Amino acid sequence: MSSPASGSFDPDSTLGALLVGVLASYVLFGITTNQVYVYTSRFPNDSCKVKMLVAAVWLFELAHVLCIGHTLYILAVSDFGHPASFESIPASLGASTVFNGLIAMCVQGFFAHRIYRLSKQLYIPLFCWTLSLLFLAASTVAFVTGYRTTQFTKYEVQWGWLLDALWTISAVDDLIISASLVFWFLRRRDTSQPSVALVDKLIAWTIETGAVTSAAAILNLICFTMMKTNFIWIAWYVVTARLYSNSFLASLNSRETLRKMNDTPRSLPYPVYPSNLGVDSATTFQSTRTLPTNQLLSC
Repeated sequence: MSSPASGSFDPDSTLGALLVGVLASYVLFGITTNQVYVYTSRFPNDSCKVKMLVAAVWLFELAHVLCIGHTLYILAVSDFGHPASFESIPASLGASTVFNGLIAMCVQGFFAHRIYRLSKQLYIPLFCWTLSLLFLAASTVAFVTGYRTTQFTKYEVQWGWLLDALWTISAVDDLIISASLVFWFLRRRDTSQPSVALVDKLIAWTIETGAVTSAAAILNLICFTMMKTNFIWIAWYVVTARLYSNSFLASLNSRETLRKMNDTPRSLPYPVYPSNLGVDSATTFQSTRTLPTNQLLSC
């Protein structure tokens, strides 16, 4: 980022971009909180493991929004009238990368486990879990190096490659997870109309959520590479964590909609949600005949 003190400071593409990103992130955090409320209201019989994962994601989200809110306050209020301060990296911005990594790891791990429950194979899930851990490790290193470097210009020169790698890992992981889920949903698809409609809905949701999170990571990479003299890349970054958590919670809460789609007197030839995670099968699908419920929407 070029030095603001040199006269090239542009408040619209720096502070303005950060403000828009933080406000959008806060709106999405409100949606996340509402989804958590919906989840706790509709699925009280889910296992402690699922509930703890939901709670952890929300707490990481809360910590993340506090960090980016503090960053905005420092740059817009505490350092008001001092454009040169925009060269400094607020510690709270660096800390937010760790919480972003934790959120992504939880959500990507959740969907990777769903792949395992569908495929009964460990190769792709293990690869996805490894990428998630690499993303968290890279996020932690980004925080430590940012704390030590303190200046954006120096950081971009010395550690810009780390951010490139971080967003590349995230995009690749999201694309692999989405493609794998679509593949295994198609494998489970039979020719009966209710089942086809159900699986088609799952495929559409998988593509939509995977496309959103992977596109956000790619946009982060493009903006950071092409526009290092402003904060537009940071604006995209502060929104990304909200996209992960909302896709995760939407997946859990969608069981009610899918149950209604499947309210026909028939039995599916495959299970629907993982019984080993303690997800309440009574809240997933009802049928006038026996319906195994532990795999198609596996966690």
